[in-house]
Formats: sequence, structure tokens, C-alpha cells
Amino acid sequence: MAASRGNRNELKNTGRGEGIMTIARLSAGADSDRKPSVIDASHLERMTLGDRRLEREVLELFVRQTTILLTRIAGAEPPIVAAAAHTLKGSARGIGAWRVAGAADALEQAAGATDEFEDAIAELKAASLEASVAIGTRLTALLPELARDR
Repeated sequence: MAASRGNRNELKNTGRGEGIMTIARLSAGADSDRKPSVIDASHLERMTLGDRRLEREVLELFVRQTTILLTRIAGAEPPIVAAAAHTLKGSARGIGAWRVAGAADALEQAAGATDEFEDAIAELKAASLEASVAIGTRLTALLPELARDR
């Protein structure tokens, strides 16, 4: 039996209890296979209401906060580690730093679990470094625009 006609983005029923994916759905899936950007620019823009000065301020605060919290995490007791990771998770979500948020969440969950603890700290450090580099690049690109808008 042939597939029914309908919205190109839907799974189409063939009438045999199975479905086929349309070309539009497959190409959307291919787009999602690309490596996501370190900072979700559209999320950041929504959170800062498109205000570039606010964006700069929020990103600078994030980098400073990350440095402080990673220092606090080093050698701390599990409850302190979990609290710092929780704070960093929220901040990372606010700017669209999804890898940092995921790593902070994993560390928050692993606090006290010796098997996963060191790996979770290493992942958070790596994700934070990657985000800091991306933020530095983004802020450098913003400088000419901010200078024009004075």
C-alpha cells in the first residue's frame, strides 16, 4: 500500500503499521548531526533581548563565575562540589552553554560517587575551557559593533 499524502515533516503511515520518513525529516536529522556551537547564539540572544551590551556583560560574568566555581570545586567536599556544580549548571543554561550545563549536571549527580567524580570534574573543566574560548572569540567579534553604538 502506498504512503498517504500529508505534511512533509510527519512520519507517514504506509497502512501496514510501519512508517517512512520524508526527505524533509531526513534532512532535518542530518542538520542535527552537525556539531552544535559551544554557545547557542539564538538562545543567548533571546535571554539578552538582543541587547549586545547586556550580552557582553552576561558573558563576562559567566567566565568570571566559572573560574571562581571551578576553583571552589577543586578539593572541596561533595556537598560543596554539588552546590557549585548546580550554580554553574544554571548559569550555563542561561547563556546556552549546553555542554557546560550537561557536565555540571553530571558532576552534581556524581558528587560523592568516587567512580565518576574525577571524570566528571575533568569534563566540566574541559567544557568550561571550551566555552571560555568561544566567549572570548564572540566578545572580540562584538567589539566593533559595541564601539559603533556608543
